[in-house]
Amino acid sequence: MSLNERIKAARGDRPVDLLLTNARIIDVFGKDIIEDRIAICSGRIVGFGDYEAKDQLDLGGRFVAPGFIDAHVHIESAMVGVTEFGRAVLLHGTTAIVADPHEIANVFGTLGIDYMLQSAQDQPINIYYGLPSCVPATAMESAGASLKAADLAPYWTCKNVVALAEMMNFPGVICEDPDVLAKIIAAKKAAKPLDGHAPGVSGKQLNAYLSTGIASDHECTTLAEAKEKLRAGIHIMVREGTCSRNLDALFPLINSRTARRMMWCTDDRHPHDLIYDGHIDAIVRKAVSKGLDPVTAIQMATLNPAEYFRLDHIGAVAPGRQADLVVFSDLYRPVIEDVFHMGKQVVADGKLLPNIKRLPLVDCPSSMKLNRKRLNFSVKAEGRHMRVIDLISNQIITGQSQLSAPIKDDRVVADPDRDLLKLAVIERHKGNGAMGLGFVRGFGMQKGALASSVAHDSHNIIVVGENDRDMMIAVTAVQQMGGGLVVAADEKIMAAVPLPIAGLMSKESVATVQQQMDTLLKAAQRIGATPSDPFMSLSFLALPVIPELKLTDQGLVDVNRFEVVPLFIS
Repeated sequence: MSLNERIKAARGDRPVDLLLTNARIIDVFGKDIIEDRIAICSGRIVGFGDYEAKDQLDLGGRFVAPGFIDAHVHIESAMVGVTEFGRAVLLHGTTAIVADPHEIANVFGTLGIDYMLQSAQDQPINIYYGLPSCVPATAMESAGASLKAADLAPYWTCKNVVALAEMMNFPGVICEDPDVLAKIIAAKKAAKPLDGHAPGVSGKQLNAYLSTGIASDHECTTLAEAKEKLRAGIHIMVREGTCSRNLDALFPLINSRTARRMMWCTDDRHPHDLIYDGHIDAIVRKAVSKGLDPVTAIQMATLNPAEYFRLDHIGAVAPGRQADLVVFSDLYRPVIEDVFHMGKQVVADGKLLPNIKRLPLVDCPSSMKLNRKRLNFSVKAEGRHMRVIDLISNQIITGQSQLSAPIKDDRVVADPDRDLLKLAVIERHKGNGAMGLGFVRGFGMQKGALASSVAHDSHNIIVVGENDRDMMIAVTAVQQMGGGLVVAADEKIMAAVPLPIAGLMSKESVATVQQQMDTLLKAAQRIGATPSDPFMSLSFLALPVIPELKLTDQGLVDVNRFEVVPLFIS
């Protein structure tokens, strides 16, 4: 529809396509609820009130809000492709996401970005991307690619690219790394917002980080940290994912003075949470249940991220905005019943309409070049005490301890009685045989091994285990599947989830992957794993930009010192 035709429809000089009647509209501008009709033409809202329409739909006095927006998410972490992810979140009223494809970019580089852009075409959901800023996240790991500012340059004009994604390399910013600064400068020239990622950064270091124009952060885990960053002008993305859930800690900060600078994001959500808990709608429900005004909670899910990312065509129920709408009956416990995308109903009574077809998968090359001949999980005892990674429940940050090493025949072994297991990260992109070895507490396993090709952010193979044989069997299975998740024990595979798309995503639906994950997690529990989702916990143990101690294929990384450190303490 031309602009002239849209104006005619808004004036009432021609029939609109659809008139939604008997609606209680959530006004996210004035934070009010208005009873009115909504006129829609060619995918846009053109007005309120009485219009001649080709079709009408009586909403029966239900509430109508703008479609929800996830301000920061990694599609790959749901372990399904773009089409299946879109279908899953659409059921929960998410009509737009701002995704960071740095997981697949760490595997395939610009080919990975191209894959995600191509996969986003013609979906019944608005899929926007931030350009991955840190591939690899640091020089202390081996990724499948390295993206410099020049590699990103051609993407700034893509209509679906709306930001520079999370700048995890905060030491590179603070220490004026030339290529890091070149990416920031390019984003500013393209008039795109700069997303931050600065866990625990404070004081003058935070000032230096923010002086570049970085404008958001989703890594706040404490109230004090969020307060400092909010005072410094940061937009706070309150994260409720599968592994990291920060709403409880940050909730006291949300009030009538601060809410307009805050928004919701999931970052990483596994299929179980998408199916049984929800997406952004689940965060809205939780916030409202804790006492937040429901219109404020919806404003944080809609208008706030739309304005931050300069997406002026979505985020509100208003003339000129895209007709992306959600309908629900209970304001204080919004469960999504109907969803409209560009004026077309895509969800009715909580179910996808049958005309919402699955799009065919885009082809993706193989991503497993593991050098198994060089694998050896044996750890020679080079000291009596060693550094150990400590899991922290429901967080991606870790602690670190210094413990006496359990030694047998001059080798350090796992000690399940002390909840001490062996951990390894193996390079899988070039087959160079690089491997880091360490130890971790917090998994609770009494035997066997867990292995995964999902290991943020470089996504080498990570394996935790009680014995070397099961660790090898699990790693071998991951390679043979072309990537995936495996539980092994007693020299047998107990359960597996294939992830053949870059070793990160399945070709199946969210429901199918969830069924596979249920079997996998039950198998992990049978060998003693205690985290609610041990594979999500495992996947972040290789991320050397999140404190405190992590493991990459190059060895143990003390994130606070930002350097590789020896396993043994002299």
